[in-house]
Amino acid sequence: MTQAELRQAMVETCRQMNSTGINQGTAGNLSVRSGDGFLITPSSLPYDQMGPDDLVEMDFDGSYGGRRPSSEWRFHRDILKNRTDIDVVLHCHSVYATTLACHHREIPAFHYMVGVAGGTTIRCADYATFGTQALSDAALKALKGRLACLLGQHGQISLGRTLDQALWLAIEVETLSRLYVQALPLGDPPVLPDEEMARVIEQMKRMSYGQGPEPEGSNDIARPRG
Repeated sequence: MTQAELRQAMVETCRQMNSTGINQGTAGNLSVRSGDGFLITPSSLPYDQMGPDDLVEMDFDGSYGGRRPSSEWRFHRDILKNRTDIDVVLHCHSVYATTLACHHREIPAFHYMVGVAGGTTIRCADYATFGTQALSDAALKALKGRLACLLGQHGQISLGRTLDQALWLAIEVETLSRLYVQALPLGDPPVLPDEEMARVIEQMKRMSYGQGPEPEGSNDIARPRG
C-alpha cells in the first residue's frame, strides 16, 4: 500500500468508526505504523471534514510535522513502539464499552468471543487524565498479552495488524460490552473456565479468527468441493 493509499484508508476507517456507532463527533483517534514512525489523526478535526493530507506524521521521539496530533498521541506512540506484533491502534468511546469502563469493570469470559482480545478477560486500565504519560502507562499494562482493553472512565483501545482487523475488533469489543451489560441485570453470568478459554484461543489462532479468510488446512471438517 502506498503512502497515499494508506492515508485514504485511514480516513475511510475513521468515518466507519462513526457510521458504525462506535464513535461520536471528534472523540477517538487512530494511528498506523508508517516507515520509521507513524501516522495519526489530528486533534479536534471532525472525521467528515478530515482529508488524507490532514493526517499527522510523527516520529517515536514525539516530534511531528503539519497539524497538531491527537491529544492521545502518547499511548499511540508507546503502544506501537512496544508492540511489534501490531501496526494499528484504534481508540474510541463506544457507549457500552465506556459504560463498563466508568465502573472500572473488566469483561470476564462470560462468552467465548472474549478470546478474540487474546486472553481470558478484557482488562480495564486504571483511570488517568487524557493525553498524559500516566494514561499511556496504564494502557500498556492493561494491554499486556492482549489486543484490546477498556480505559477507566474513558473508552476502549483495540489493536490490529491492519485497519480492518482493528476496526473489526473494536466493534466486537463493543458488542461483547453490550451483551455483558444486558446480562448483568439477570445476575453475574457464569464464566468459562481458563482451560476452555485456552482451547478457544488456540482454535482462534489456528483459524486466524477475525483476521480474514482461514488459511488452507486450518479446518479439518469443512472442505471445498473438488
